[in-house]
Amino acid sequence: MKKLLIGIFAICLGSASYGQVIYGNNPAAGGYYNTGDARIYYEVYGSGSPVVLLHGGIYSYIAEYRNLIPALSKNHTVIAIATRGHGRSELGHQPLSYRLFAEDAYQVIRHLTKDSVILIGFSDGGDTGYYLAADHPQLVKKLVAIGGNLGYTDFSGEDKASIDRLSGADMEKNEQGFVSARKALMPEPARFDEFVDDMAELWREKTYVSKDKIAAIQCPSLIIAGQNDGCPVEQYVAIYRLLQKGQLAIIPGSDHLVLRNKPLLMQEIIEDDIDGH
Repeated sequence: MKKLLIGIFAICLGSASYGQVIYGNNPAAGGYYNTGDARIYYEVYGSGSPVVLLHGGIYSYIAEYRNLIPALSKNHTVIAIATRGHGRSELGHQPLSYRLFAEDAYQVIRHLTKDSVILIGFSDGGDTGYYLAADHPQLVKKLVAIGGNLGYTDFSGEDKASIDRLSGADMEKNEQGFVSARKALMPEPARFDEFVDDMAELWREKTYVSKDKIAAIQCPSLIIAGQNDGCPVEQYVAIYRLLQKGQLAIIPGSDHLVLRNKPLLMQEIIEDDIDGH
């Protein structure tokens, strides 16, 4: 995530597979929806009531859900959406924002289903999920937001410094393996630096999601964060307290990357929440 720029983990996510399935680059499950400004890539697995997965930013991608997709697709139609500029989705030409990401996702979801959905978002996907749930209450019947924080001011120390120095040129120089893997997926690889610089500008915004936006969410919402997330736990508690129908899970012994660090625990928590066990 924006809080933890971990190159090795990111490279693994960029090419991760589960068995013979290469999540995020699977022609058998993939498709595109044209929003008018960008073609947004998605993959669909399984059958049943729809669950939508939104991944994190820059270093993250659909493959970070490689453990959850096969589990959830046993009982649900799983729709995994690639955020614009990430992986196989086009960047388009509008200023990047979480509201824009949410509207892209809304169009993709409505293209695929008329049903209300369970929405799971990690990191940037969590922030996007807040907008979707607040602005489209008829669409989202349950929200799981993992590590989605309120803004740049939540960070300090090395987490903040990593955002401050983030640039496409720096990644080209210092993370060549990751950059090459991502360019191989991108429809417009020549725009990689532009994409990273635009995302870095977004990550440096003081506020990603307002408290009023969080308070407007009507559906049952589960907030999840690692105990040692780059954003203080107190900020996630504050988000939880703003919600009308909120639950909170702090994952002990984990940093921001709870899906990687605690995969079985996360699967248990999410399945229990979305299936109402």
